[in-house]
Amino acid sequence: MVNLDGSTTKYLELYKVEGIDGVLKTWPMPTMNALKIILSFAAFEAFLQLYIPGEVHVGPVSPAGNRPVYKNNGFSCYIITLVSYYGLYKSGYFNPAVVYDHLGEIYFTLVVGSFFVCILLYIKGHVAPSSSDCGSSGNVLVDFYWGMELYPRIGQNFDIKVFTNCRFGMMSWAVLVVTYAIKQIELYGKLSDSMTVSATLMLVYITKFFWWEAGYWNSMDIAHDRAGFYIVWGCLVWVPSVYTSPALYLVNHPVELGMPLAAAITAAGLLCIWINYDADLQRQTFRKTDGKAKVWGKVPNKIVATYVTEKGEKKQSLLLVSGWWAMARHFHYLPEISAAFFWTVPALFSHPLPYFYVVFLTILLVDRAERDDKRCQTKYKKFWDEYKRTVPCKIIPHIF
Repeated sequence: MVNLDGSTTKYLELYKVEGIDGVLKTWPMPTMNALKIILSFAAFEAFLQLYIPGEVHVGPVSPAGNRPVYKNNGFSCYIITLVSYYGLYKSGYFNPAVVYDHLGEIYFTLVVGSFFVCILLYIKGHVAPSSSDCGSSGNVLVDFYWGMELYPRIGQNFDIKVFTNCRFGMMSWAVLVVTYAIKQIELYGKLSDSMTVSATLMLVYITKFFWWEAGYWNSMDIAHDRAGFYIVWGCLVWVPSVYTSPALYLVNHPVELGMPLAAAITAAGLLCIWINYDADLQRQTFRKTDGKAKVWGKVPNKIVATYVTEKGEKKQSLLLVSGWWAMARHFHYLPEISAAFFWTVPALFSHPLPYFYVVFLTILLVDRAERDDKRCQTKYKKFWDEYKRTVPCKIIPHIF
């Protein structure tokens, strides 16, 4: 997208004319400047994670029967990050366009550096695990890919997955969207309405994420997937590169949508983000009140499911069968995919590349729904069978 305008045709033509040397000329390499930018951002976010105050949040019971404790300060860190970044730009101390100009170097440095982070986490899982929620499958590749530890920490307070997933991955998404918008202004003297719509919807979604961050700590990413290449490399590399790609494409391909179309896309995107948030909040409130909170003004239907932990302790969970969660077992994925489409569609349809993220996200969430179903089937057994009979669809009501 940066060097060859996102064109695979140009890439092949370059190879035909200049061979591998021509390709290598456009291929970015890790640099010290890129490393300085990455480490500066990482150090700033780590400092905020450790020292900005926040309420104590206790996570769900883990497979080994543990309950991780977090400091819920993500929204404060998010606001501080964006205000600081914009402040540095307006004061003239730092031009975010520099990040765009060195984007290939930054991404390649992340690709390599994050791989070594995953190696260190693999070693840590063997020699110094942070809790009993760890272990080896006996296969080196499986352990490296899926991870050794569920809740790896440095000391008592620095949670590594919160840092990689939230404070680096999701935070960099917001920072890069702002960067791309500033770069477009630098190039064209104004912000196109397509970039305005795309960036606004992304930032609203990310704002929602950090407002609801404690809910994310109950999700599959944190509560069930271990800290391996799949999650860690994905959040350190894939999120800042692929998740931001619709806005990156718009930097050099501004589209003027016109007020009616821009307003319609924005409204549809905001509606999807709200439904996604309301669905997550509905289930979170249901769990927090032990199933006593009303759902859409009515006493909720629920299934009381018992299960046994790895330690042999008998536990109980409540499965919500009302509201959004009566429509599909993973209904919240539908508005999330739809929202991603609406912050991509401002690019219109002259090139397929902006839609790579939407396609990837759809595959990711369909796979995650399948994995979560299998995990819940193993955990809840007959109670999950009952839940599937009551809510037969996975993601799309009445269809899938």
